[in-house]
Parts: sequence; structure tokens; C-alpha cells
Amino acid sequence: MPKKTVQTTEDAERQDHILDLQRQAKESAGDDLSSFESEQMSTELQVQCWERVVTFEEAEWVTSFDQLVQSGIELPAPEELNDSQLSAKLWEVIRGLAMLRTFLYSTNHLSDRELYEELWHELLREETPDLPVNDDSAWHIDLVGNGSEQDNELYLRYYAGEEDRRRWAKDWPNDAMPEHEALPYDRDRHLPSRNKAAEQGAIEVVKALSKSG
Repeated sequence: MPKKTVQTTEDAERQDHILDLQRQAKESAGDDLSSFESEQMSTELQVQCWERVVTFEEAEWVTSFDQLVQSGIELPAPEELNDSQLSAKLWEVIRGLAMLRTFLYSTNHLSDRELYEELWHELLREETPDLPVNDDSAWHIDLVGNGSEQDNELYLRYYAGEEDRRRWAKDWPNDAMPEHEALPYDRDRHLPSRNKAAEQGAIEVVKALSKSG
């Protein structure tokens, strides 16, 4: 005979908590919420997942522009800055975004001025949920990753390797394949990333332990 699953008091409390979280999430999301849960998912993991859903659905929406200004970073319009001032301001913004756990990718096709203009006019103005920031959180902004024809063309021209270009040509034979060009700028390898931030945090911990020892 199959063994019966014995439900503990803790399991029952978690199930009640899950139902309460699901109710909160549905009230916040309205009819837009749909979900799927594996039967093999533990109740503990279900609680964690639904807590994140509730946090997301109940969060206020903010822009990175406002968050950077609130953190003390001035954001003058691009035309107010000469090239030297703009480059310094761009890196201040990049470091500020990293503190907010927001990381940039695929920027080497843009000059400093072009990237700052894209951030100032467009990307920093987009609203995102104001979620708690920690070492596990990260927002990723890929400058050629929105799926538009223009971004696809830039990806194929500058970033895609030969294997990716061949696969693209096979899967979408009607798409024009641009000639590969070398990237005009060398910025991406210096950009903060989630992994670099974690590594830097580990280094700081080691330094602190060394000093305390």
C-alpha cells in the first residue's frame, strides 16, 4: 500500500500562509495573474516564491532616473556637458546603477555621448517596480536586447560570433545578414556586473577579516 503523507502542523501553517499570499497576489494583480506550480515543489519553496510575487505586485513603480537623483547623483542633460564632463558623468551613472543592482551590457557600439543620451532620454526613464535591493537581485539592460529589427541588426553586425550568425541565417533565412564589423569602443569589459559585484563583496569581506585578525 502506498504510504500516506503525514502533514505536520508546520506544513499546515505553510499551506495557510501560501493561500493567504496567493489571495494577496491576486488582489494586487487582478485578472492578470496566472501561475503554475510543480507538485514536487516543497511548501517552503512555494512560500518563498509567493512572497516574491506579492512583493513584486505590491511594489510602487519608480524610474532609475529618480532613484539616482535621490541618491545624490546629478543628471544634467547631455548637451550641457562637454565630452570630458560627459564621460566622467557616464561612469558615475554606471556606478550608481550598479549600486541599485542594475547592470548594462552590449554598449561597445556606442560612444560615451551616445550611451549617455540613450540612458538620459530613454532607459533611465523607464519605470520598474521598487523592489528590495540585495546581493541576489539584479536588473539587466542589454543595449541590443529588445528584439527590434534595429537591435537584431546591431547584434548580428557587432556582437554575434560566426556560429551564432550561421544559426541565425539558418533559422531566419529571409533576414538580411550584415557584414561583421569590429566594435568601435572597448567599454563592456570594464562595466560592473552581478558577478563582479559579488566578487568585490567577497574581496571586501576578506580584507575586513584580515584587518580584524
